[in-house]
Parts: sequence; structure tokens; C-alpha cells
Amino acid sequence: MDVILLENVEKLGFKNEVIKVKAGYGRNFLIPTGKAILATESSVKVLNENLRQQEQKDSKLIAQLNKTAEALPTLDIQIKAKVAEGGTKIFGSIKSSQFTDVLSALGHDIDKRFVKLSTIKELGNYEAEVRLHRSVMINVPFSVVAE
Repeated sequence: MDVILLENVEKLGFKNEVIKVKAGYGRNFLIPTGKAILATESSVKVLNENLRQQEQKDSKLIAQLNKTAEALPTLDIQIKAKVAEGGTKIFGSIKSSQFTDVLSALGHDIDKRFVKLSTIKELGNYEAEVRLHRSVMINVPFSVVAE
């Protein structure tokens, strides 16, 4: 079932995005709570026209986000974690909130809902998928080091 999101839904998508969801999830949760509408042919046409007009307004924002997207991979991002003596496994795992806290300390505020991390339970080098805007998505390298 295809639906058009009316607001940002965590781990699903951004506002005005056409996504495919299971029929029950769309009928029983997204549509009744007002988070989405059914993606009919006419609603998709209206959405595309609105997006075209919005894109012209957002061009300045996208230019600013592209500068941020160019700056993030060049940063030396190190997340500190507690490690057992002589080992590489960390206590617990690294969360997206820890990643965004380090970015905030470096001067880049990003919402943790738009950061995707794989399961990280050891020291090493990793990449985070950061979605700044519907059209601006980047992979940011970082490392997990012992405290």
C-alpha cells in the first residue's frame, strides 16, 4: 500500500514522501492518526505540484545543508565508550543520541531521529547515515575509542 506522509515519522520517512507500507499498518495506524493519506493518482499529482513549488522556496536551505554535508565527513568524530581492560568490546552499545551529542559539541546540531547507526558493540571505525533533508543524505565516518 502506498501512502503520502503528512508529517515526519521516525524510522519511516519525512513529510510529503510517498512510501510503501504494509496495508494493516497504513489502514489501522497511519491514516486514522492523521500521519498519512492514501496515495491515489490525484493526491500524488497534487503532492508533486506542491513539492515543485516548495523546492523553489527551499533552495537556500538545501544550499546551506549541502555545506553542512560537505563539512561533516571531514570532522574527526570520536565517541568514547567504556571498555573492559585489554578488550575491544564496549559496555552496552553506541546509540544515535551519543553520535548527535558529539556532533553538537563540534557545532553541528542534528536531530537524532535522522541518524541511522548499525549495531556497534566494539571499538573501531564506523559510518553513520545522516539524513539532513529529503534530498541531502550522507555517510559520516566516525570512530569508537576507549575512555
